[in-house]
Amino acid sequence: MIITALGRMTRKPWQRMWQRSPACQAVGTGMMLSSWATSSMEEVAAAAPAALRWLQLYAYKERRVTAALVRRAESAGFRGIFLTVDTPYLGRRRADVRNRFQLPPHLSLKNFSSSDLAFSSGKDFGEDSGLAVYVAEAIDATVSWEDVKWLRALTSLPIVLKGILRADDAREAVKLGVNGILVSNHGARQLDGVPATIDVLPEIVEAVEGKVEVFLDGGVRKGTDVLKALALGAKAVFVGRPVLWGLAYQGEEGAKEVLQMLKEEFCLAMALTGCRRVEEIDRTLIRRHQALLSKI
Repeated sequence: MIITALGRMTRKPWQRMWQRSPACQAVGTGMMLSSWATSSMEEVAAAAPAALRWLQLYAYKERRVTAALVRRAESAGFRGIFLTVDTPYLGRRRADVRNRFQLPPHLSLKNFSSSDLAFSSGKDFGEDSGLAVYVAEAIDATVSWEDVKWLRALTSLPIVLKGILRADDAREAVKLGVNGILVSNHGARQLDGVPATIDVLPEIVEAVEGKVEVFLDGGVRKGTDVLKALALGAKAVFVGRPVLWGLAYQGEEGAKEVLQMLKEEFCLAMALTGCRRVEEIDRTLIRRHQALLSKI
């Protein structure tokens, strides 16, 4: 299961650049498409019509923009909406500021038609990261539980909240009728000192009391990481950076190789821990040690 934005930046402009969806379909996993993808929902659906696809959604200041994305996801056969709730502003990504980050001229956010929303206006962002300016101008920093209610009334698709790290937030999300929680710290790029998702996963699982499914992303690099997450109560995990590395290395074949490696490592880890079926993975496999670290 994959989650990344701006995926075409991993490939040269004259090469086929959006190849994650066929890779996911080939190995039997699902794909979450970012609202900020450099291929549109319709392109991804056409590339892998049989693949399981979800849309990762941001709450735009103009609600009609957000609503239009949801409607297009429904029409394109996406099976769920993952609403990102941890990005009212973009975290201070100093490398992006230093590099004055913006998309290269041959790319744009393909789910939008206007140049401003597509992050392709070519305007000068000064000394700042272009993406940080984009978020400040386009994304609603006042997003609240009322917006979750609005989205719930807008669509019948399953809704998962992405970016939950607190048990009280998880409980409130369940009350509002969401279908799942994605325990995520946005790749640890939003808030310095944020806890690792694997550390907060158990309290989120306990808080929802089995009423909704819980997923995890962040730091999944090996099959044993998948095993640990499932042992602590996650239904599934999402993988980002490793798939980008595979794409940069060899396109679709590289992405498939990364996913296959994770799958084989996970199966081997199951066998070596005595688990014949996924249902046999539980917390008895985990030994925890108290780390002497200060976390927010």
